[in-house]
Amino acid sequence: MTHARTPQPEPPPESRPQTPPGLSRRSALTALAAGAGVLAVGGTAACEAAVPRAGAAAPDPSPGAMKLFADPGFDFAGLLALGAAGMRASEVGEVLTAVNAINTAGLSAQTFTDTFRSWGDRLAAPPAAGRPGGGAPSQTRRFRSLRAAQYYAQALFYVLGTSSPGDEEALYLAGRKAWDTFTRLCSPPAVQAQVPYGKTRLPVWFFRPDGPDEPRPTVILTNGSDGQNVDMWTYGVAAALGRGWNALVYDGPGQGRLLFVEEIPFTTRWEQVVTPLVDWLDAREDVDSGRIAITGLSMGGNLVARAAAFERRLAAAVCMPGAPSPWLGFPKEIRDIVTADKAETNRVWNEDVVPGLTPELAYTVRKRFEIFSKEALREARAGRVFKDLWTPAQVAIGLDITKVVPRIKAPTLVLDYDFEQFYPGQPRQMYDLLRSKREYVKLTEATGAQLHCSPMAPQQHCDVVFDWLADVLQR
Repeated sequence: MTHARTPQPEPPPESRPQTPPGLSRRSALTALAAGAGVLAVGGTAACEAAVPRAGAAAPDPSPGAMKLFADPGFDFAGLLALGAAGMRASEVGEVLTAVNAINTAGLSAQTFTDTFRSWGDRLAAPPAAGRPGGGAPSQTRRFRSLRAAQYYAQALFYVLGTSSPGDEEALYLAGRKAWDTFTRLCSPPAVQAQVPYGKTRLPVWFFRPDGPDEPRPTVILTNGSDGQNVDMWTYGVAAALGRGWNALVYDGPGQGRLLFVEEIPFTTRWEQVVTPLVDWLDAREDVDSGRIAITGLSMGGNLVARAAAFERRLAAAVCMPGAPSPWLGFPKEIRDIVTADKAETNRVWNEDVVPGLTPELAYTVRKRFEIFSKEALREARAGRVFKDLWTPAQVAIGLDITKVVPRIKAPTLVLDYDFEQFYPGQPRQMYDLLRSKREYVKLTEATGAQLHCSPMAPQQHCDVVFDWLADVLQR
């Protein structure tokens, strides 16, 4: 990690250090504009491959995928919501009705947020008793609440781009309430607890299959840079319970309650997050301590690899996808702004880049950096672009795990995807760095599992992951 030099008296304008070679306000803004769709969703990264060369036709950002929205960022979000229907975390008709309403009104962060928020509000309300069909009201409310959590999560992602960015915390809390209602109505109910972590506590939800209390394999499910708990149901909890395993969902720094309520940004030392979780699981009689695995979705693939390099009690790790260096996903023109000189980095940012940001690009950078610093989060909620780029950039840079991946001892599965938008080439790089028992699997367009995290095929995604885990954890 780089450090700022000792501040010096400000030189006259003609003697100031110049913008880094090859960088200009226009080039930086062009890079942001070209990558806005992919920068805005899914990871901390814009895919440089998505920036077309002069005179070349822009590549299709989602080849072979159903097109819900013309904008690739909104489209990816819509595909995630639609794909979750296979795990009962959405309803096809509800999602497509929302999509039609948004497109009719005119696609924007405002219409997207308002529409999905209204669906969350509708489903979060308790269902009427005696509804035709004879289903138990608690069972009906359970899955209505799960879908509500999904729709609130969709609204939450784009709220910073609306006229009410300060609603971010309230939207998170609405989704959290729906999630907690769902987990309470599970059978058996999920165990909710608080695990000590530094000066705060990590919220955890421990899901168990119905049956006798006996030691079982357990999977710690790790979210990425902007996912919500409902995504962990879609990408792991349901699959684990179906195999008779336990599953642990948690909020780490930069995620969930720790981010949106406590304003705690991401840490570069994720092993310090996972170790207390393993301690907590190790003390439970219904957990087989020798068969605790961990998975990481999106940027979580970076976090769990870091954790596995230091927390040796993990029996297996799954990176979905492998991402040794999230910072490399940002456009090169933006990375080039960040140097060892904090003052000069921020001067270029504030004088040469921020004044030229369109409202859409301003939303993009607010969203992508709010997870890395309290100041960026607070400014985003006030509808402003943060002035200090250097500080959150140091966190993103510090997530590089290239040097620690070879230390992993646990068997590791690295997933990759056809047309990976956010970390292209990085899964293969991580696989090559591993020295433990390893496997590399690419999910493909041929089976509808393309794009980052296979948004249209979470069932297929879970089949691959949990079949591999079953082989590794078998006794």
